[in-house]
Amino acid sequence: MQIRTMLKDRRRIVIKIGSSSLTHQETGSLDLQKMERLVRILTDLRNQGKDVILVTSGAIAVGRKALGLKDRPVERSMKQACAAVGQASLMMVYQKLFAEYNQTAAQILMTKYTMINDVSRFNAANTFQELFRLGVIPIVNENDTVSTEELDLEFGDNDTLSAIVTALVGGDLLILLSDIDGLYTDDPHMNKDAKLIAFVDNIDDNLNSMAKDSSSKVGTGGMATKVSAANIATASGADMIITNGENVRNINHIFEGKEIGTLFAANKAENFNIIDYINSKQYQK
Repeated sequence: MQIRTMLKDRRRIVIKIGSSSLTHQETGSLDLQKMERLVRILTDLRNQGKDVILVTSGAIAVGRKALGLKDRPVERSMKQACAAVGQASLMMVYQKLFAEYNQTAAQILMTKYTMINDVSRFNAANTFQELFRLGVIPIVNENDTVSTEELDLEFGDNDTLSAIVTALVGGDLLILLSDIDGLYTDDPHMNKDAKLIAFVDNIDDNLNSMAKDSSSKVGTGGMATKVSAANIATASGADMIITNGENVRNINHIFEGKEIGTLFAANKAENFNIIDYINSKQYQK
């Protein structure tokens, strides 16, 4: 497929990795070997002259482990406490790994308010642009310690956040590293006859109905949120790929033109406005 071979030319890349792809399933602890491979790949993309953003989950999972909690917290205050502990630990690991490759990384924590407030959104966009100019890789996460569902100021998952960041910075490719190979005709965990959909050129109601939540117990973003992210990314003019994060070398395979995962083709909408989308009923938490 010609569009696959053209992905190597994308210049501004947003890569999102979920909690289940960052941690060992058996213990919930960080998979350091996988994180090291991820950091090496991202640094190499930056060395090729591409602008790279990493949107990372994992703060709550890391904090939960550090605090000795067996199960994912349910109460918001406990989630925020875990995020406060885990975000610092997670960023420390990233900084250490990037430093091994002489790559500078920066932390950016966002809330929905960052986007809906004109001044905050303008400042965030300028910060990203300056970091790109300086050759820095921004590491983005939702600011879970201050986001509040009651005030409708949380993104709800990093799939949505990564798509919004893609739109904000004018990205041309979004890669979602998930715990599944891509979008299927049915839930492959439940139906062995489910077929992988390799290419989507138009997101219609039928496709949205296929997006059933995944069975991951670590992250919060199911397939529905990934299709919602695809709506945002493609409308803003970016291609988007869902692929399995179990092997982070899938990032390399994407730029080699290999047919892996599900590719959603860019379909830039006229007069697309990310703020209108966030405030509309289409915006899913």
